[in-house]
Amino acid sequence: MDTFVDSSWYFLRYCSPQYEHGPFDVEAVRRWCPVDLYVGGVEHAILHLLYARFFVKVLYDMGMVDFVEPFTRQLNQGHVINQGRAMSKSLGNGVDLGEQLAAHGVDAIRLTMIFASPPEDDIDWADMNPDAMVRFLGRAWRLAAEAGAAGTGTGTGDTELRKVTHRTIDEVTRLVESSRLNVAVARLMELASAARRAIDAGPGPGDPAVREAAETLAILLSIFAPYTAEECWSLLGHEPSVARAAWPSADPALLVQELVTCVVQVNGKVRDRLQVPPGISEDDLRELALAAPGVTRALAGAGVRAVIVRPPRLVNIVPA
Repeated sequence: MDTFVDSSWYFLRYCSPQYEHGPFDVEAVRRWCPVDLYVGGVEHAILHLLYARFFVKVLYDMGMVDFVEPFTRQLNQGHVINQGRAMSKSLGNGVDLGEQLAAHGVDAIRLTMIFASPPEDDIDWADMNPDAMVRFLGRAWRLAAEAGAAGTGTGTGDTELRKVTHRTIDEVTRLVESSRLNVAVARLMELASAARRAIDAGPGPGDPAVREAAETLAILLSIFAPYTAEECWSLLGHEPSVARAAWPSADPALLVQELVTCVVQVNGKVRDRLQVPPGISEDDLRELALAAPGVTRALAGAGVRAVIVRPPRLVNIVPA
């Protein structure tokens, strides 16, 4: 009784945890609820979500809430498995999380899991490579260090890098809102690469566009890798904390670009179409194609044997 009864209404208590005159402050619940997004395992749909609906409907009849559905949207996250074996409270963990955190850091482990797949898919830890995320976070840190040490130049800076920065803001904002977090991380990696090219073979670290890119990367990265982002924010000369920085806005004038249609096939059958810039790289196009909704539905959890990429017009995916 205690677990299922409590979990059927505890989200209402969160709105007023210090309230002493009833189960929850009715006015606080009216301000904050219903819940915008429920994230949980699919096994919760039968018990927790079902019982919460019963409780809320009774509370509505009692006049204590002004809504009849407790959760507006739901996202079922996938499971972490290891070499095909599920990890759970009953079966135990196939991976020692403490060892992974000690070896790679919490930001890298979090990014590894986010980047591996859409959040609703399962991932096999045996296929993961935290070292790649360690290297990416190191690149982000060095960008902030070099841009911070160089100071800020005059003017608006390199136009091409500014276009990349503002396209990243626009895309990551939309990707996060649609829970396509793995693709959002890919966009951040592309921004880091573009800023590095501007430093090494372009206007250099003192260009205002480089600082803008580094600051944007720190803010956008903060929702995925908060510790590294905080260090980057400090290296750029800002007071703590990056969490208080406003989410950047994309300049519409910098979003204008020529796009072409890329056909994405699975086993030779068209499953999706992408609008991509004509100069998109093979790696970037592959990543976009694998994350396309039509491809995800067509694969239905199956692995991928080969991806044939012909930028910018065609990608053909061969399931395992």
